[in-house]
Amino acid sequence: MGCGSCGTATGGKPGGCKSNGGCSTGGCNRMNTHDWLVNLPVCDIETACRAVEVSFNQGSRKEFYRNTSLQLFEKGDMVALEGVSGFDVGEISLTGEIVRLQLKKKGVDEFSSEMKKVLRRATDRDLDICKQNKLREREALIRSRAILRQLNLNMKMSLVEFQADGKKATFYYIADDRVDFRELIKIYASEFRVKVEMRQIGSRQEAGKVGGIGSCGRELCCATWLTDFKSVNTTAARYQNLSINQTKLSGQCGRLKCCLNYELDTYLDALQGFPENADILQVARGTATLIKKDIFKNLMWYVLPDSNKQYPLTIERVQKIRSLNHQNIVPEELEAVEVVSSKMKEVEPEFVDVVGHISLKSLEKADKRRGQRGKDQRQQQQRPQQGRTQQQRPQQQKPQQPRQQQQGAQDQNTPQQRPKIQAHKPAPGSAPKSLPNSQNPGAQQQKPQQRNNPQQRPPQQRKPPGSPQKNG
Repeated sequence: MGCGSCGTATGGKPGGCKSNGGCSTGGCNRMNTHDWLVNLPVCDIETACRAVEVSFNQGSRKEFYRNTSLQLFEKGDMVALEGVSGFDVGEISLTGEIVRLQLKKKGVDEFSSEMKKVLRRATDRDLDICKQNKLREREALIRSRAILRQLNLNMKMSLVEFQADGKKATFYYIADDRVDFRELIKIYASEFRVKVEMRQIGSRQEAGKVGGIGSCGRELCCATWLTDFKSVNTTAARYQNLSINQTKLSGQCGRLKCCLNYELDTYLDALQGFPENADILQVARGTATLIKKDIFKNLMWYVLPDSNKQYPLTIERVQKIRSLNHQNIVPEELEAVEVVSSKMKEVEPEFVDVVGHISLKSLEKADKRRGQRGKDQRQQQQRPQQGRTQQQRPQQQKPQQPRQQQQGAQDQNTPQQRPKIQAHKPAPGSAPKSLPNSQNPGAQQQKPQQRNNPQQRPPQQRKPPGSPQKNG
């Protein structure tokens, strides 16, 4: 991906990569080509290359344009180009002598009259119009796929690309067989009101245009640097001793991975040192069959029919057994080599009973916090209860003290001075009414007097045994 400082652009160039307007990783613009002739001085302007390479859609498509005005462009400059009944906007990817080498590589004539022209540098208005039309591509792709389903055509719409001025649209599709889409073009032209161009691409080209991440964890080769797609078959996997697993050998395009061809030449060169026609060897135990070749250790692995064990043999031993077999001599043993692994063996830790030795400090801290919180809550609940009891105690004691004093003063007086409470006789047929506490103060005083022990009464209150009783 692009560097993080690409957002701080100065003069139209990324401010962090210092790569003449493009990141070396290819994240800002795919299919980048390193211009190793950028510092080559131009001796004659007339002999300089008058073509430039322009990329579209972040490098997914590149074309060559003729610089008729001989303006000095640099990599990363946005230019307005000659289009179909209008103009297009692209980014300069290569200039100078390196373009001439690219033209020669792709077989394009530098002075061809069919090559379109570079009009001018792109203005802010051109960029705004291009941005508005690029926003239509996603909606057009969804709508075009819906129209394909209605017409029941055996083709897949992969990508839609609009020209910068919005007068032309290119539809990239995939189809296994020949498809008659004459009616489809009429529907697209009336639906999107543009000039329609249909281009058939393969599944690998589609993966390159869409992009993605491969199983290796990096960006797809076809989306970053690979332009020439060579045929890949399962023979390349067999030479490299890879298992023929269609799921592992296939890429995102559904075809065999292009990277199977990257190391194929190295394997073929290394296999030249191995003996030919050594697939079968005759020994006393039976016929040994070749199963694989290890080019890194120069070993050949054989298996015998009476066991599943694999026997590694050196190239010299295989050649010797093969020469003996030509002389109708059968050796007794294969004399397999002991393969020593360079990797250190991992020592498995012994079992140790650690029950009760492991303390989970985090759980212990959590338990302590919970206990402390519960303790604090209990204390907070007890504090208001204690305050209430302390407030109730003086309230209960204060009214009792004057009553006791009043009772003691009444006891000192004569019995005739005590207030007499006359019971109210209710009317016949009516329910007896209970007086409230405020109107019947003697009710509250009689309860503690009844509970008190007669021995606790003062001596003045006690009556002699022979005293007459008075009727109330």
